[in-house]
Amino acid sequence: MGLTIGVDIGGTKIAAGVVDEEGNILSTFKVPTPATAEGIVDAIASAVEGARAGHEIVGVGIGAAGYVNRQRSTVYFAPNIDWRQEPLKEKVEARVGLPVVVENDANAAAWGEYKFGAGKGHRNVICITLGTGLGGGIIIGNKLRRGHFGVAAEFGHVRMVPDGLLCGCGSQGCWEQYASGRALVRYAKQRANATPERAEVLLALGDGTPDGIEGKHISMAARQGCPVAVDSYRELARWVGAGLADLASLFDPSAFIVGGGLSDEGELVLEPIRKSYKRWLVGGNWRPVADVIAAQLGNKAGLVGAADLAREPDPIM
Repeated sequence: MGLTIGVDIGGTKIAAGVVDEEGNILSTFKVPTPATAEGIVDAIASAVEGARAGHEIVGVGIGAAGYVNRQRSTVYFAPNIDWRQEPLKEKVEARVGLPVVVENDANAAAWGEYKFGAGKGHRNVICITLGTGLGGGIIIGNKLRRGHFGVAAEFGHVRMVPDGLLCGCGSQGCWEQYASGRALVRYAKQRANATPERAEVLLALGDGTPDGIEGKHISMAARQGCPVAVDSYRELARWVGAGLADLASLFDPSAFIVGGGLSDEGELVLEPIRKSYKRWLVGGNWRPVADVIAAQLGNKAGLVGAADLAREPDPIM
């Protein structure tokens, strides 16, 4: 189909990139993320216009953090932007004069990894993004599975613990409350507060108090063998692996692709996840076990995936 533009809406910046059919990014253009919903539409249009200069573009794909309808046009609800039944496709098309599709950002990242990254060679993969929260995407039979209403794969809001921790979505016990960057920091703070003598390295990297611990400190301390930091990663991995085992019972993929900021830690986080996954997988000693592998595209996955999905046929057809 030719060149398309992918748009990644971040908390501080909106990035648009021209992407070819092999997943190569040919040019990018970034603008600050405005505070208002209407301002974001203007910023998306500005980023698209900046990126398309000098290129023949056939379509635009937007990755939006929220519930997107199956027609890839409307954002039902976005947790961090004041979008409620937002006709994003219609508004952006009117501004840029190109066909636009809207995708959930985790779906877009999953598609990018499946098509051009760690998922190459697989037909059936489940992707999870371990960042501040927990998202994901489902590719079965080489197709992105959105569900009947378009909002499948909201893995972070599967309830793992009845009456558990309160989640930002309003429910309790959601998986992302136990398996995410926020959860990792909580584990480290709790352990450092309970046994500060085991957290000397970790505490020294911050302001000397448990409240001063940040995610980057935990990574640095774990690589230096700090017991509290290592234990915190193990606790995170225990919950991630248990959730993957449940997803294996549902989807039976050949691979789980782990992306998001926490995947940047490589084997520090992946190896204990694999052990936990095998521990909780029903019949794990007797059945084939899916690979658990790191994503390869990093923060480019969502942009590349959104651009490529702009070439995909309407999933309603």
